[in-house]
Amino acid sequence: MDKEPNKGEKPPTRYTALVTSPVVNGEVKAAIGENSFTIAGLFDAAEVPFADIYAIEFADYVVKVRTEAGDYVFSRMGSWAQPFYDALCSSYCEAVLRAFFVSGSPVSNAVGDYLFTENGMNVGGVRAPIRVYENCITALPPNDDARRIPLCFASGLERSEYGLTLKLSTGETYVFSRMGLGTAYFTDVLEERIRALRERSISIVKDIDPTLTVAQASQISKIMPEGIAAQIGQLAAIAPSFAAAVISKISQTRAAESYKAFTELCDPAQIWVGFKENDITENADPATGDGDPADQAPPDPYLFWMIAPSPNGQYAAVEFAVQEGESAATFVYRTNGDPVESAVRLNRALEAIDFKREVVRLSEKELRNPENADYFMAAKHTPSLQYIRANFAGRVIHSNPEAWKRGLTELWSAKTQLKTSPQPNAKRMRCAACGMELQSETKFCRSCGAKI
Repeated sequence: MDKEPNKGEKPPTRYTALVTSPVVNGEVKAAIGENSFTIAGLFDAAEVPFADIYAIEFADYVVKVRTEAGDYVFSRMGSWAQPFYDALCSSYCEAVLRAFFVSGSPVSNAVGDYLFTENGMNVGGVRAPIRVYENCITALPPNDDARRIPLCFASGLERSEYGLTLKLSTGETYVFSRMGLGTAYFTDVLEERIRALRERSISIVKDIDPTLTVAQASQISKIMPEGIAAQIGQLAAIAPSFAAAVISKISQTRAAESYKAFTELCDPAQIWVGFKENDITENADPATGDGDPADQAPPDPYLFWMIAPSPNGQYAAVEFAVQEGESAATFVYRTNGDPVESAVRLNRALEAIDFKREVVRLSEKELRNPENADYFMAAKHTPSLQYIRANFAGRVIHSNPEAWKRGLTELWSAKTQLKTSPQPNAKRMRCAACGMELQSETKFCRSCGAKI
């Protein structure tokens, strides 16, 4: 076994431990990478992707890594157990941050108790690193409770003596407490970031429609800040000129024909529209990576998208207003009879994956491919993404307007079906994330992958 660490000694690149696991047992050398950890015995070895981990635990000098395939238990590490646990948690959390599409440096760091409510259930109640970034908060316990909390959805903030409670317009609630002397600073920074995002949204909506009054710009930025969609009917009720400006922007993109068709198939007032700052790299074809921005017309500074409900309310179509020359497709989802709630969940999921909508249509098999590890982790930590993946009905390619409209109406007119058939006289359990029926003795939902 490796010698005990001296004060200030750099941790080894490989740790010696006694391991029990589903694959390798006995004395091993363990190494930690960016996306996985490896263990190697004398004759056996294994690589465990971080995407397969749902918890890392430490107690009594024993490190336990819980995975879908079983537990990896590291013991007999002596004083190296804590450094090994710390290094493993650090690498795991960095992988989670990549899956959350978080970039840049945090503007505030803290450690505190973390509890949140999703789908009516309280989750968490553990200590975790808590960071404030430009447009989000991240809470990073070394398990599936890690979350990225987008500030564009912030709808309420309550201070308390020992922490604060942040509420989102999507119904989620996050409680942070016991952050010590850093509580006041953390709260001040968070409030500053929320204000800055609101001010930015006001600036953008006035840029889209310079004729807005102060009151109109304030109201629109509240229901439609950058990253959140609102119904055209709501926007028109506040400022008809703004609704017209948005429609004009969409009419100058590849989504012009789609918008026209949507208005013929459903009530135009019920179509949702949203925007985000355009990224010039998105001009490249996401399937091939081709595309040279220098060879194309300058893109609009903002990317718009739409969510259109089907006439029967059972489906919703998502369309991105990309520029000419960019690949485009219409994604269709089941709404389970509630198009408004579905639109909110769709919006929440799209924002969580930085509007990379191709993630949604990947099959479970494709999602588990090594090159999609970040997307798989994103799905594990984002219930709204699990929900829309479970309710993905299909996509319609823009071959020509007639064929596209025919494909859309065919999907919209299809009868929705339950994913599982109820068994008579059996106690049925459903997944809290996607609502699908669960098999007995299961640890994960077979539909969306959520941990039970």
